[in-house]
Amino acid sequence: MENIALIESFSEFKDDKLIDRVTLMAILEDVFRNALKKKYGSDDNFDIIINPDKGDMEIWRRRIVVADDDLDLENEEITLTEARKIEADFEIGEEVSEEVKLIDLGRRAILALRQNLISKIHEHDNTNLYKQFKDLIGEIYTAEVHHVRPRVVILIDDEGNEIVLPKEKQIPSDFFRKGDNVRGIIESVELKGNKPQIIMSRTADKFLEKLFEQEIPEVFDGLIMIKNVVRIPGEKAKVAVDSYDDRIDPVGACVGMKGSRIHGIVRELGNENIDVINYTANLQLYITRALSPAKVSSVKIDEEKKRAEVFLKLEEVSKAIGRGGHNIKLAGLLTGYELDVIREGIAAEEDDVELTEFSDEIDGWVIDEFAKIGLDTARSILNQDVADLVRRTDLEEETILEVIRILKEEFQD
Repeated sequence: MENIALIESFSEFKDDKLIDRVTLMAILEDVFRNALKKKYGSDDNFDIIINPDKGDMEIWRRRIVVADDDLDLENEEITLTEARKIEADFEIGEEVSEEVKLIDLGRRAILALRQNLISKIHEHDNTNLYKQFKDLIGEIYTAEVHHVRPRVVILIDDEGNEIVLPKEKQIPSDFFRKGDNVRGIIESVELKGNKPQIIMSRTADKFLEKLFEQEIPEVFDGLIMIKNVVRIPGEKAKVAVDSYDDRIDPVGACVGMKGSRIHGIVRELGNENIDVINYTANLQLYITRALSPAKVSSVKIDEEKKRAEVFLKLEEVSKAIGRGGHNIKLAGLLTGYELDVIREGIAAEEDDVELTEFSDEIDGWVIDEFAKIGLDTARSILNQDVADLVRRTDLEEETILEVIRILKEEFQD
């Protein structure tokens, strides 16, 4: 046949792209019909017979025989004289089937036809890829680092599919080199033009939940339920777990002996500190557990405003707040309540002074740094050990000593 290169490429496409025979035939027919429309204006009277396995293809055009001087529609009609050149006994009104050679379409049309075929194959591949990864959204996926850029890491999976891991979806401590295997969840699949862009995330709460399912058999089997997960990626996370079987300790099963079970998850997340707590429908108890490791004295809940006042002894306040305010922030996200810390045994208006009152002597950023760990009054700072303040804040010892000096002069006088 005249277009051997095109025909031979049929089986090549089928083998390389893993397209089933029926789909390939449909794509091929669509491509050829488009070419016929361009050449003849319509493809309604053409029959296309394709055998992609053997590389055989035939195109037949059906036309009605008309008198030599009655020809109006060249694509749909043929003169009696021309018809009898094909077969001598044709009569007016009969239908003539004539094979169309691909060379009749013209060399340029054949080249365009092949290009169109390649385009349709790619379009088919992209559609399948989009559907495949749409079904994987929220699932853990592993791929290899192909290229590291400042704002994104490009990954390639075993099938050669490209996956994107943006900087904002990476844990702050993540550091990748070409060839590294990376785990994350498929967070979304977006169409960029006709090509799907697959987005991976390592910062999503769902990634931690799926790691629990993957690493802890009782969670995978459904014996332990993950009720909620909240994270500050790379820093701290809280996971609420529950079990319908009273014989199972959900927290103990997730953590393991001396943290043996959760250790792999912590390592995967760049040593993210993970608190696992028992879920309960008792809101007061749930809030108390969520603020672990702080020991809460009592909780006053305003369900209408979704707020709760949490009463703690002074020495427990910094534990409840946590470094950078992470603990109380995550506890609020976990329970769905905005939590206000109330120090027991302190009458602020009589015995203490808000730190902001010293803004003339103390820089605002220093006041903010103390506030991050729950220290917002003069007495709360003066009751702390200097070495402990250095450890828990980003302040230099010299700065802390200067603040203490100012507070002693102004407050204790």
